[in-house]
Amino acid sequence: MYQQAYHSQEYRYQEVMGASPVRLVVMAYDLAIRACEQEDYTRATKAVSVLRDALNFDYGDAAVGLFRLYQWCLDCIHSQNYSEAMRTLKELRDAWAIAEKKLTPIPGQATRPAATGSTYRIAT
Repeated sequence: MYQQAYHSQEYRYQEVMGASPVRLVVMAYDLAIRACEQEDYTRATKAVSVLRDALNFDYGDAAVGLFRLYQWCLDCIHSQNYSEAMRTLKELRDAWAIAEKKLTPIPGQATRPAATGSTYRIAT
């Protein structure tokens, strides 16, 4: 039993350490959504707070908009309205998952720098 738990923890550690920044955002959404499904106040609050606190306000309106959505989700969680928070988090998570797919290199194909200097190919 202990070895199984260790291997599971080691797998999660490796998954997080090898994840792209966008993948980490999707993983944080998954954690927040799962916590809302379980109506786990502490975990839901922590997960949404991590998303909120990671915002980069150099991106202006987008960061401000996400900040307001995260605050709204936290308000819902504080008032035990997990379903509304979860609905919003799922929509945001889906948008990030789409972005992740588009930014992920296509397996088996060599990546070439695009005209903009990016080394990623857009997956369609």
